[in-house]
Amino acid sequence: MTGQRADARRNYARVLAAAEAEVAAHGAKASVEQIARRAGVGSGTARRHFPTRKALFEAVFQRRIRALCDLARTLSGEEDSRAALLGWLDELLAYSLDARGLADTLTYVPLDGEEAQESCASAVEDALAPLVDKAIADQVVRAGVTPHDLLTLVVGIVLATESHPTPAAQAERVLELCIQGVSPSRTS
Repeated sequence: MTGQRADARRNYARVLAAAEAEVAAHGAKASVEQIARRAGVGSGTARRHFPTRKALFEAVFQRRIRALCDLARTLSGEEDSRAALLGWLDELLAYSLDARGLADTLTYVPLDGEEAQESCASAVEDALAPLVDKAIADQVVRAGVTPHDLLTLVVGIVLATESHPTPAAQAERVLELCIQGVSPSRTS
């Protein structure tokens, strides 16, 4: 954004603020046209700043993703690798339930022939990797579990429970059931 005219920077900020409000209200169903109207700009202006819905959603969730990544780095130094990993997964679940549309953003996978680039999903997987690796090394998570597996699991739970009468309670219950399959607690 540096090097842009002042009006372009203002328009970017207005579109992003409008997108945050629309995504909070409508999740992944937020309309770029409605976002542009709310920002007081044309849809062409919104699309110049955010050429795809993915780019728009990535920008909306950038702060939350950064916070999740920072938390993963902090927790990777914890002694109890199982508790650290499960605590982080709980935070991802809570963020995804709270931030409508975040789970949809985390499902993005580059299409064949499309250049992979930094995305919310790849940033989360990269931050999660040390937690998973340590938990596997400590033999508290089954060998072969990947950060992508766990991200897919949480995203799937959020998407599957978002229309439930009590989405948070149902999502937490389903995550706990899944965790017992990925990392059964030891009873000895």
